[in-house]
Amino acid sequence: MRTIEITLDEDLLREIDRVAEQLRTSRSAFTRKALREALARHRSKELEIEHRRGYERQPVSADEFSAWESEHAWGDG
Repeated sequence: MRTIEITLDEDLLREIDRVAEQLRTSRSAFTRKALREALARHRSKELEIEHRRGYERQPVSADEFSAWESEHAWGDG
């Protein structure tokens, strides 16, 4: 693990310290977790964009899934 220096607004730092204390964790641990979660959200958005672009390049055909419709259990009884 490396130690880095970052600049934060006073209001943000106070809020981080308040929440970290509530969660009984350190400022560093709270910040690491927040950054990991932000990176995961970013990656998820990137994958959604990539997925959308794939379907834009090769759209689903009208009958692509029709062969499976009779296999689906709709829960009617």
